[in-house]
This record gives sequence, structure tokens and C-alpha cells, in this order.
Amino acid sequence: MTARRLGRLPVRHDPRTLRLASYLRPTLPPPPEAIDYGDVVRSWPMYANDRLGNCTCAAAAHQIQAWTAEGRGHEARVSEAAVVHAYQAVGGYVPGDPSTDQGAVELDVLRYWRATGIGGHRIGAYAAVHANDEATVRTALWLFGGLYTGISLPTSAETQDAWDVALDAPEADQAPGSWGGHAVPIVAYDPAGLTCITWGAAKRLTWAFFARYCEEAYALLSADFLLRGVAPHGFDVHALQADLAAVSR
Repeated sequence: MTARRLGRLPVRHDPRTLRLASYLRPTLPPPPEAIDYGDVVRSWPMYANDRLGNCTCAAAAHQIQAWTAEGRGHEARVSEAAVVHAYQAVGGYVPGDPSTDQGAVELDVLRYWRATGIGGHRIGAYAAVHANDEATVRTALWLFGGLYTGISLPTSAETQDAWDVALDAPEADQAPGSWGGHAVPIVAYDPAGLTCITWGAAKRLTWAFFARYCEEAYALLSADFLLRGVAPHGFDVHALQADLAAVSR
């Protein structure tokens, strides 16, 4: 079995974090029944997440792959060195010192990604999405080419080919976070569930699993995905940018 590391530290709540629902106008058309932004990606690198707890930065690199393959028509692949460098900057990891491999907070990664960039790619903004609001999750995924998420994995998920709520497992094994915290980008959905990218591969998860175990989710505004930098009809990008400028002072 491929080695698998986690590494998402507990969610940090910041009252300044913008909420996506505030910028969705009534004129926004409904999202399609199913969408897949990862189907054109040739392969997904491990990005050292088999030996380091750098899932928060590996997830960012996987999202960049999906964005560029879909939005630009040609896939940009961030180097493993760039992913590890981001992990050093955000998580304090020092190569050769295992004691410093302690994981990272997603909000710290988002701030670094916006201010500095990962592998030469920066995001323009990020906004929180409520994981239990399936309609908004679908809309966010459709509009922005994916969701950057933090999952509190239960021990019961360790042996599952597809992640689902294991009602027949012992209660302790079903507990959120009993395995640990993990960061994954969600790149597809359909009526049966969603698809995330983790440990160098696509993995399915049910809507019930996502609703129960997703602790944080963010829609990201990226020029890698949005065609010519134009936001979708029905999304108030100007209001989001103005609010972001206000809270960034």
C-alpha cells in the first residue's frame, strides 16, 4: 500500500474570512447536475505527501493542475520542490529535521498562496463555503473550478476505497478526526457524491461523508481558471475584491 501522510492542523477561525454566500446574486443560473474538472489531468503527483505531512500544500498544487488543464487548456504542474518550499514557509518544516514536520493550518496556506504564490501561481481571493449547504457547494465548485477543503478523517476511512459514513463501524472509529486532519481539493461532483485528489490519485466520497467530516471549505478566485479573468455571470466579484481589500488592511 502507498504510504499516506496527513498534516492538516485544526481549523483556525478568523472573523474576517469572507463568506461565499454573500456574493452569489439571485441571477446566478443553477449549476449543472454533474461536473468534473479533473478528467483532463493526465496524472496526479504525490508531492511528497507519502513522507511529509504537507497535504495542505500538496492540495494547492493539485488544484492548480485542475485549474490550468481546464481553464487554460494546458496543464501546469507545480514541482515537488515548490510544494515542499511552501510547506517550509507556512508550516515551519526544516528538511532533515523530522521534528519540524508538524503539518499546517489551511488558512495560513491560503494567505501565503495569495500573497506569495505556490510554484508561481497565486490566488486573488478566497471565501468560506458551508460544507452542509450542498447547493452552495455545487455552485462554488462549478464557478471556481474546485474547492480547497479540510476533512476531519475518521479511522473508518483508512480502509475504504471510497469514503462513506461507516454506520456499521465502532462509534470511536466513526468519530471525526479519529484518523486525523487532511487537506484535499474537490474537483468533481455528481448526484452520488464528489471526487477529491489525494496521495497522487482521485478518490470518491459520498455527499453524506462530506457533510459529516468536512470541517472547512474554501472557494478560490484564480486567474488560472477564470477565462480571461472574467468572473461568472451572477457572481459579484467586485464586491468580494472590495471586501477583501478592507479586511486585508
